[in-house]
Parts: sequence; C-alpha cells; structure tokens
Amino acid sequence: MERKELIFIVPPECGGMNANVFLKKHCKVSARMIARLKREKNGIIRDDKILRTIDTLNAGDKIILNIPADKNDIVPTEGSLNILFEDDYVIVLDKPSNTPVHPTKVHQTDTLANFLAFRQLKTGERFTFRAINRLDKDTSGIVVVAKDCYTANLLFKSLNKTYLAICEGIIREKGTINKPIRLLEGHTIQRTAAFDGKPSVTHYTPVMHTDRHTLLNIVLETGHTHQIRCHFSSIGCPLAGDDMYGGSLEYITRQALHCNFVSFVHPITGKVIKIKSEMPEDMKNLLK
Repeated sequence: MERKELIFIVPPECGGMNANVFLKKHCKVSARMIARLKREKNGIIRDDKILRTIDTLNAGDKIILNIPADKNDIVPTEGSLNILFEDDYVIVLDKPSNTPVHPTKVHQTDTLANFLAFRQLKTGERFTFRAINRLDKDTSGIVVVAKDCYTANLLFKSLNKTYLAICEGIIREKGTINKPIRLLEGHTIQRTAAFDGKPSVTHYTPVMHTDRHTLLNIVLETGHTHQIRCHFSSIGCPLAGDDMYGGSLEYITRQALHCNFVSFVHPITGKVIKIKSEMPEDMKNLLK
C-alpha cells in the first residue's frame, strides 16, 4: 500500500521531550492519528527504527510518520476541473455553479469529488476527498481539499474565507447579522432564523449597488448550512436568484453567491497561502 511520509526534525528546544508530547504539541498530530500510526507497520520511525511514544527524543532526531494511503470509493467521472493551487498536500479548486461538491442520492457521478477521482487515475495519486469548506451546488467559488488526514486537521483550524454576494435591495452601510438559525419545520434543507437555532453571525460590507441590487463582501464568524442565504432573507434582502429564500429569478437563475478568497497556513511549509477567484460572468452581468 502506498504511503505518504511526513518528516519532522526535533529542534534543540524539544531535546529530552517525550515523543508523544512532541508529536501532539510541536507537530500538531492528533491523538487519533498517533493511535492509528502505532498500529501500522513502521508507522512512526526514528533512525530507521520504530519510535515508541514513550521514548525520549534528542535534538536533531529525524522523525518520520508513514501515513497509509486512503481508500477512495468515489466513482471516477471525467469532468472539468479549474485548479487554482496544488502541491503534495493540498489542492484548491474553483467550483462552477450547478456542480455539487460531494456525491448525494441525486448526484452520484457529476460532482467535484467524482471529477477529482478521475484525475487521480491519471496522476496515480490516492487520497480520500476531504473538502475543508463546502459550498451549495449552485454556489460558485473556491473549495479547498486536503490530500491526507493530517493536512485536513490543520487546515480546518487555519482556513479563512470571504464571499461575494448580490442581494436584492440597497444596503449602504456595513453591518452584522446575529441571528440563530435552525431547520425550518417540515423541511429537510431549508433553514430559518429562530431564537432556538444555532448561534450564527454574518459580517457584511457593501461594495457597490445598482438601482435594485447590492454587491456585498461577506465574512462568516460561524459557518452553518445556508447561513448567508438565510440571514439576508431574514432582513428582507434575499440573494438574487435564491428562490428558496424569496429571491427573484428574473436576472439570475441561481443564488448570486461566490466564495472569492481563501487564506490558510500551509500545514507543512508554514507559509500563508492566499488564493483568489474572479466573480463569475452571471454575477457580473447582474450588476451591469
């Protein structure tokens, strides 16, 4: 089975440290992954020998974690992928609207995950599809995918996102929507703002407006399903094209929402990665 190596050099300040403490505190390896690697043959190595988590480390030791290759049960389907960034640990995709991120009962073979599984057949890579952020089928923009569980765990903690949205009505001042959200009674998908929902906070800044619509820059303090769509509907400014939440289909046939920017600290290199995606044509046309 293919493996991925993660290599850590013990710095001087960690000399004399317990291996388990070093892996958790310095390398940010989860207890669950450490337990898994201990069960794997040559899962944790020092100087070509098995490293026990109770062992003491020396400054300069080379620690290698051999992460087993993932299973990928997603059906490969040939499809278009717009890749914004890729290395051995992360791939960042620009998702078009009308494309689901994950397979569902209705969409088994036409998702971003299916297209990426097909690409893996050509590149020879093997990894489970771990989307760090998720977008609705008709929301366009950036999706960050980790290629292993270690990278995924750290990306979840460092990923920042901004969105562009076009709502109905004129909003002139920046503000915050702080309303709990829960599932609407009798529905399996649609949400509603209600006092007994999950705490939900959306920050927005108007960028420009026409005589009917406002382009907004949005940052989420919390990230719940349909949060942006539900929140703007709750203040009487539903997203254009979002008929589920009261938006009109007159000018655009899907919710005018796009994830246009992400930043994260790369789990391996430590560098801050910043990635942008241009607003799609259907949203640009709406503002003309």
